[in-house]
This record gives sequence, C-alpha cells and structure tokens, in this order.
Amino acid sequence: MAQVLALVDDLFFQAKMIETARHVGVELRTCTTADALVGEIAKEAPRLVVVDLNARNQPISAIERMQLAPRSFAIVAFLSHVQVELAERAKAAGCSAVMPRSQFTRDLATIFAQAKSES
Repeated sequence: MAQVLALVDDLFFQAKMIETARHVGVELRTCTTADALVGEIAKEAPRLVVVDLNARNQPISAIERMQLAPRSFAIVAFLSHVQVELAERAKAAGCSAVMPRSQFTRDLATIFAQAKSES
C-alpha cells in the first residue's frame, strides 16, 4: 500500500519526489493522469494525495472525483505562486492545503514524514 499517491506529470519533479520519499521512508506511487490517480485511490487507502495543479491531465477534475469516494486522506496541491484563481478552485474542489511550488518543494520531506507518522 502506498502511503502517498501523487498526480505529477513533470518527470524531473517526479524524480525529486521519489528521492525524497525514499529518504524519508515513505512509499510513494506517482500517476500521470487523473484517471490513473482515481483508479489507484479506489484500490488503495493512501494517507496523503499530492496533486500538481499544473499537470496537463485535469488535476481539478481529479480532486473533484476524489470527493466522491470514501476517504480518510488529505489532499495537498501545489502550483505556481501567481495562480491565485487556480488555487481558489482547488480549495473549493476539496484540497486540504494548496501551496506554491517553492513552499511545497521546501517542505516536501516534512509533508511526507507527516504522512508516514499518520500511518
């Protein structure tokens, strides 16, 4: 069971997340499409779902679809700091937290460690 599922289609950022998860000792599974993410959530019970709001494959739709499933996980989304309207849409769709990419990157190890401690 992955403790963290992520919708990220940026391969460089995906690699950074995988390395950080490995360092923290968290099992991470990444998905590149909303359909794949929602499918994984249906099969698993993650502690945390991370969504790159700049992903090309309908990240807001994925967040909205996650609300339809029984859940006990937080949804943390990240985006460019200038995308205020997109941040508001993500919060309205059901994100637990929305943060600029720079903050998410800085706090990534802590975010993953919290997911691990909640397992």
